[in-house]
Parts: sequence; structure tokens; C-alpha cells
Amino acid sequence: MKKVDKKFKIIDTIYIVMMILPLAFGIVLNVLTKPHSEGINVTGARIFFTIPMPIQDWVVTEAQVNSLLVTVTILFICLYLTHGLKERIELKRQHLAELAVQKVEGLVLENMGEYFLGFTPFIMGILVLSALSSLTSLLGLFPPTSDINIVGGWAALVFFIIMYYKFKCGPLYYLKGLAEPVAFLAPINLISEFSTPVSMAFRHYGNVLSGTVISVLLSAAFGGLSSLVLGWLPGFLADIPLFQVGIPAVLSLYFDIFSGCLQAFIFAMLTMMNISGGFAIDEYERRKQKKLSQKV
Repeated sequence: MKKVDKKFKIIDTIYIVMMILPLAFGIVLNVLTKPHSEGINVTGARIFFTIPMPIQDWVVTEAQVNSLLVTVTILFICLYLTHGLKERIELKRQHLAELAVQKVEGLVLENMGEYFLGFTPFIMGILVLSALSSLTSLLGLFPPTSDINIVGGWAALVFFIIMYYKFKCGPLYYLKGLAEPVAFLAPINLISEFSTPVSMAFRHYGNVLSGTVISVLLSAAFGGLSSLVLGWLPGFLADIPLFQVGIPAVLSLYFDIFSGCLQAFIFAMLTMMNISGGFAIDEYERRKQKKLSQKV
């Protein structure tokens, strides 16, 4: 084996370990810190500790820690997929990386237009971060997307980007747009501006949280059904979780996998439509040409 090949495989191994390590750490942390409870227990993100701050204390929660772990995992997934990229494809992972970029690039081009093609990494980041955050529930972790503070932060970031592009044509053009189609609707239009991030956050948070709650309730219901059906049997036979084996796993295909990935796609689509829809590109190009003509 060549020295270069050994070095390449060592780096690959490090990337793979670092992909798994953050989530493994989250599982261990969850096992060591989660209090024992019996029956149905649906709670929010646990608070690990509080850091005193001048204005307001910084509360470090389970959702924040898990979100950071998912981010680190995504970082090393990207490093692994892009390790050894060449002009001529030699690795299968390069096919996967290029396919992902092409699909998201096509999605951005179709929904936002060529002007926003540079948003491809941002949209891909939203898709992967949201999907993997929701899928952490399969590992027994608290999904960060079930915390309104996490999803609200994403929505606030998108809102600032939307407002940036709305103001690219100038403050007066933006204020004029609030008075359309008639001036007395300006207050309602102003409220609708701020309702955008709120609706995006609550839609994503609510759908993911409801799926988690329903999964817990169904698991508890199947446990009760098992006791009802097998309760008359002697000894340990009465404690066999007959209906808790297999059926909850099938249901999780929807509530944890399909629903989580679907909400990630919806959040990304709303991001693309709100950003591109808020930018008057024709007016921007007209103003740009006008400034260029004045300089000449």
C-alpha cells in the first residue's frame, strides 16, 4: 500500500469517527443525565446549567447541546464527502456529493431564479441541519427542532435575509410597497411582515413536536394493550411487550423520518419563496442601470 493511500485512509477514518462521536456523546450524556420516570412523560428540553450574564442569564439546554452535536456531525460529513475530490471522479462519495449539489442547485434555480444561485449552500445547510436534527429522535435524543428557540433562531435569520433583499431597492420603495394595493392596508401589511418568521418557526416546531408526542402516546398505548392481552399469563409472560415490538418502529417511519424530512423540505421551500418573493429584481436592475448611466 502506498504511503499516500495510508494517509488518505487514516484521514477518512478520522472523519468517520468524528461523524459518529458527537452523536455517541449525546446518547451517553442523555443516559447519564436523564432522570428515571415511569409512564408517559412528555417534557421540553432539559436545562443542563445556567451561565450568569449581565442582562439575562444564559440557559444551556438539551436542545442547544444536541443542535451543536448535529452541527459538528454535519461538518465532518462534509469533510468526508469532499475529501479527495478530483476533476475526474474516482470515488463513489464524489458522485453522491455532486448529485446532492446538483439537486439543491436545481431546486434553488427553479424556485428563486439564477440571481440567487449563490444561495445553494445556505439552502442545503437548512435542509441537512433540519432533517438530521429531527432524526436524532431515532437515537433517543431530544430533537432540537422540537424546541421553539432553535427553530425560532433559524426563522429570525431567514427574516433578516428577507428584509435585506426587500431594502435593496431603497427604504422608500419598501415603504411604498407596504401601502399597496391601498394605503389603509399598510398596518396589516406591516404585521404580515413580522408574521412570516413566526409562522415559519411555529409550523416547523409544531409539526415535529406533535410527531414526537404522538409517538410517545402510541408507544404507551401499545404497552397498555400488551398488558391487557397478556396480563392473564403467569410470571414473566405477562410482562412481554408484544405490541411494543415492531409496530412503533413502523409508525416512526412516518412520525420521525418522513415527517422530519418533509418539514425540513417545507422550511427550505418557504425560505426560498420568501427571500426571492421579497426582492423586486426588475426594480433593482433598473436602479442599478440608472446609477451606472449617471456615472458615465
